[in-house]
Amino acid sequence: TDFLSIEGWHLMNRKTSKRIVHAVSYLALGIGAVIMLVPLIWAFTTSLKTTNEAFVYPPTFFGKEILWSNYLKISDRFNFLNMFKNTSIVTIASVILQLTTSAMAGFAFSYLKFRGRDRIFMLFLFSMMVPYHVLLVPTFMLLKKLNLINTLWALILPTAVTPFGAFLMRQSFMSLPSEMGEAAKIDGCNPWGVFTKMFLPLAKPALTTLGIFTVVGSWNDFLRPLIYLTDDSLMTITLGIYNMQGAFSTNWPVLMCTVMVSIIPVLIIFVCLQDLFVEGVALTGMK
Repeated sequence: TDFLSIEGWHLMNRKTSKRIVHAVSYLALGIGAVIMLVPLIWAFTTSLKTTNEAFVYPPTFFGKEILWSNYLKISDRFNFLNMFKNTSIVTIASVILQLTTSAMAGFAFSYLKFRGRDRIFMLFLFSMMVPYHVLLVPTFMLLKKLNLINTLWALILPTAVTPFGAFLMRQSFMSLPSEMGEAAKIDGCNPWGVFTKMFLPLAKPALTTLGIFTVVGSWNDFLRPLIYLTDDSLMTITLGIYNMQGAFSTNWPVLMCTVMVSIIPVLIIFVCLQDLFVEGVALTGMK
């Protein structure tokens, strides 16, 4: 009886400790979520105020009147639809090219056997250690010689191949049993057939993860459009938001309206693909 009571006491303590850990974890996650959401909520409420109410002290979440008409003023100064179109073209092209090249490179580095494969892959990864800003000048000179400056191709081609994408897809393909490829080879599949019919369909989570990273990076890119584009008709959303800030005055509510509209596509993509995104992070060693 004493033994059973001691065991029951330990079991109750373990359950209590587990509940406390869960409660503390949920509390910490809730606080982190609030910290992350407050700037977004503040930007949304600011978009519904007048210019004077945006700087009133003490600050308030909402003004005296909710002005949904601010969203109709987005295109008063810039052609927002054209900026949205340019950003969409760059993002879609970057995603297609990067997924294609990364999947092919990842398959080659994980399944195909050729001399110096691992050394080439290590050299490929070393390029990830080079700061992004260091490559801006040589990339600009190369694009200028190719007459691609002030074109959307200047934003698309430099992102067509990335070491991170190849590394992510290689980790995904290496998690698959190599016996599948050998069995397909016995059935008459060449390496391209093994890649397209066996490995690629099983890599959807990793492709989704890489696709979301690419969409967010391309959609929010500001530095490259600022350097490579000078024509207003080629302006992207981030560059348009930057140019909406005047030298002497800025209509902050309308600017916040533009910000809120610009994040909707990325938010929708992430919400729709979040299950595959989490699965891809878990299966490719990114955790």
